[in-house]
Amino acid sequence: MTILIEQPELSTMADEQMRNELVLDGGFPLPKPLSEDGFKAPQINSYGRSFRNYHGESARQKSVEEFYKLQHTNQTYEFAKKMRAEYGKLNKAEMGIWECCELLEGIVDASDPDLEESQIQHAFQSAEAARKDYPNEDWLHLTALIHDLGKVLLLPNFGELPQWAVVGDSFPLGCAFDEANTHHKYFKNNPDNSNPAYNTKNGIYTEGCGLDNVIMSWGHDEYMYLVAKGNSNNLPPVALFIIRYHSFHPLFQTGAYKHLYREEDVENLKWLDIFHKYDLYSKSNVLIDVEKVKPYYLSLIEKYFPSKLKW
Repeated sequence: MTILIEQPELSTMADEQMRNELVLDGGFPLPKPLSEDGFKAPQINSYGRSFRNYHGESARQKSVEEFYKLQHTNQTYEFAKKMRAEYGKLNKAEMGIWECCELLEGIVDASDPDLEESQIQHAFQSAEAARKDYPNEDWLHLTALIHDLGKVLLLPNFGELPQWAVVGDSFPLGCAFDEANTHHKYFKNNPDNSNPAYNTKNGIYTEGCGLDNVIMSWGHDEYMYLVAKGNSNNLPPVALFIIRYHSFHPLFQTGAYKHLYREEDVENLKWLDIFHKYDLYSKSNVLIDVEKVKPYYLSLIEKYFPSKLKW
């Protein structure tokens, strides 16, 4: 059976109302409605199928499902804490943002059913889509460009971690695995699933504790968040929220785990909901001319980051 996942409409009244009601931290302007020449999400992904279809019959879907089986089995609370302690030292490399962007050229995401291009194309497709709709929010353009830089964890200099420890949807650990998670059935093999300290709705947390107090599955999101937080930068706090939770799809698609939110998370989710359109639905075989847009993004990197960062 094939389940077709509908794409969100980019110009609905609900979206329009949400944009008008946004209360943003950092004092930057409210985003304006989409322009006539704004980002138009494609109807199909780069494989010619519907987006985020995890249940179709194809070789790609089968390999993606195998990925999630490994991820859901191995991502435990103790594993994630160990990885944070190790990579939080930021002692793997010292380089600039653009240098890291270039490393994405050789990386392909095994968990993604929608993309066949390298991750550097995904980065620029996301950034350029956001730039079309919100030309004045340059922090959003840069956030889109760098949101997946943590995938360098797949490379030898960064530990050459397995794909299940780098990519894929993210989810909270230390509490029950919500059924909204992709391929939820495979959590049955996760040791935390049978641990009474971790397998209740709240687990080790209290309601309203805030997402920043929740241990998430380890991967590129958390690593890039640690890098951005651990180096000086001029990004607004909501940009770091987007980087940290952009793969936490049940968060903004189904409202799962909302018992853990606090008011600040609710406000930040409004921007994350905007961002995920560019992350998920910009994936296309229409490639970005990197050299053409490079000067613009180099200027943003210089504006928001130092020339060298610790990774």
